Amino acid sequence: MNAAIIGLPQSGKSAVFAAITGKVPDHHASPEPHRAVSHIPEPRLKYLADLVRPKKVTEETIEFVDVPGCSLDAPKGQEEWRHVLPTVRLAQVLVVVVRAFDNPAVPPYRGRIDPAADFAEMWDELIFADLETVTNRIDKVEKALKKPSKTHDAEKHELALLTRCREALESNAPLSTVITTDEERKLFSSFAFLTELPIVCVLNVSDDKVTTTPPLVLPHVAASMVLSAEIEAELNALEPEERTAFLEDLGLPEPARARLIHTCHQAGGMITFFTMNAEEARAWSLPRGHTALEAAAKVHTDLARGFIRAETISYDELVAHTDMKGAKAAGKVRKEGKTYVVRDGDILQILSSS
Repeated sequence: MNAAIIGLPQSGKSAVFAAITGKVPDHHASPEPHRAVSHIPEPRLKYLADLVRPKKVTEETIEFVDVPGCSLDAPKGQEEWRHVLPTVRLAQVLVVVVRAFDNPAVPPYRGRIDPAADFAEMWDELIFADLETVTNRIDKVEKALKKPSKTHDAEKHELALLTRCREALESNAPLSTVITTDEERKLFSSFAFLTELPIVCVLNVSDDKVTTTPPLVLPHVAASMVLSAEIEAELNALEPEERTAFLEDLGLPEPARARLIHTCHQAGGMITFFTMNAEEARAWSLPRGHTALEAAAKVHTDLARGFIRAETISYDELVAHTDMKGAKAAGKVRKEGKTYVVRDGDILQILSSS
């Protein structure tokens, strides 16, 4: 999956990107978006690998895109924002970084440190971009309805939905509140509306505020969290054995990096299932609500083509019975068909005729 990191200048957005991915972007050398892939931390996979000792262990990944910050208070910044919008539209999740740290060496955008106002400014840009797209489409559909056509019924249906979309946006509501069915999502998929996307709001604080600052409470946001990009950068510079002591000194249970990656994964509507054998133990991402047949296709198209059944056990049940032998003896391994809805943490052994 793909998550775009956006934010106003001086928000620490690129520092957050570097903390998550270990890649330090240089927007002075290249003003284009920067990309990097991060492994999704998965302690459950380590347990499974220790259990079966496979030749290979494969983690799931997520791609992050660091989108250059644009000064929206200037015409040049507006042009830059329009230039990067196509990249932002390709994301499955938007990570909006807002500044809550004070650093004299980093002058704040607009001369303010106001996280709520910064988020509101980014939100307005997302709303406006979608409103512009919807308005342009309404104009085209209305013109089409003035001409003889066999598709008038479909166009009238689309116009009614577009009108609802415009009304929502003009009321500052996201399109996710209007476009709610699979049919509607398919109809508008080519427009890649920004306010259809889940949003994770990241409050970037100074290192001395990370344990005392609450996350922003915002409407229409999938998740909010607090981190210090400064702390995360220091963690990345430490040896692994030094990180635990550093986190304990700060009173933090884990690096924010892991929390943010998992938050993005969940906000994007994804779950994790596992496969394991002597060759490989692997974590797989799957959209929530998808079936065993779709999981089989994720692993290999041949498995889906000749799908017979999926022998399934949850990770927690496996741990409770130590291993697969104990779980089978206790009758905890289930035989599921094509329509079984896969749950987060399921371990699947897919049997196929192919």
